Amino acid sequence: MASSLFALLDDIAALLDDIAVLTKVAAKKTAGVLGDDLALNAKQVTGVDSNRELPVVWAVAKGSLVNKAILVPGALAISAVAPWAVTGLLVLGGAFLCFEGVEKLAHALLHRKTANDQTERLRAAAADPTVDLVALERDKIRGAIRTDFVLSAEIIVITLGAVATQPFGKQVGVLVAISLLMTVGVYGLVAGIVKIDDAGLALTRRRGKAARQFGRLLLASAPWLMRFLSIAGTAAMFLVGGGIVTHAAPWLHHGKEAIEALAPGFFGAVLGMLFDAAIGVAIGLLALLLVQAVRRLGARRSPAGS
Repeated sequence: MASSLFALLDDIAALLDDIAVLTKVAAKKTAGVLGDDLALNAKQVTGVDSNRELPVVWAVAKGSLVNKAILVPGALAISAVAPWAVTGLLVLGGAFLCFEGVEKLAHALLHRKTANDQTERLRAAAADPTVDLVALERDKIRGAIRTDFVLSAEIIVITLGAVATQPFGKQVGVLVAISLLMTVGVYGLVAGIVKIDDAGLALTRRRGKAARQFGRLLLASAPWLMRFLSIAGTAAMFLVGGGIVTHAAPWLHHGKEAIEALAPGFFGAVLGMLFDAAIGVAIGLLALLLVQAVRRLGARRSPAGS
């Protein structure tokens, strides 16, 4: 009896160890989504009263858990019923990451003034006493949860691709672990990011000179942190999305290996990353052109149909 119990505990420990290792691998593969997830969710709080920022983040975090509670069983069902579809979904997820990256770059370069005007309108609405702040907050939460659903779907698909060959129990463990870690990690950091300016302002009112200087540093660094997260997230989209597609296409994978062989060690790895990024940008551009063509075709047909 005791030996059976110890054997069971040993099996459980081995399973948990495997899940921990696979979770680390999956976390690395989903890094491309996280920077964008952080930046997007931090921006979603723009226009919300400072006293309501943390409750809004908490509401979105709960919505994110609900999203993952829907997505994880769906992903496991696909893996069990149609495992051959996992690779296709993974490639689609990678291509969508590349598309999002190019779309972000295009929007930043071509519509910068529009984005700034929208942010200013949100801040003005929050300061206007005639605006229904409850409705504004509710719309913010709903929009953030919808955005989270797309990003969570990308994370779940990439994670599923990383453990597609593992037994069902390990797939469940890794998907649940990634879902919880990403939700707690992302929204914990978002809560910290949106409160950086408040912390800086509080420190500037302290008596100590060092505290006031650190507070001014926090106030000055907050917008730069947001910008860095956005840039890093976009770059990671191309690296991860391009890497997924490269790994799925044998001729691209062989091309990457040939390029990595041109330089030893670290420099070869850098060349491989640049190759993934270039493939990601190319796929994103093609996807953006395809989407624009479909939109234009739909716009031409709609007047004719009406």
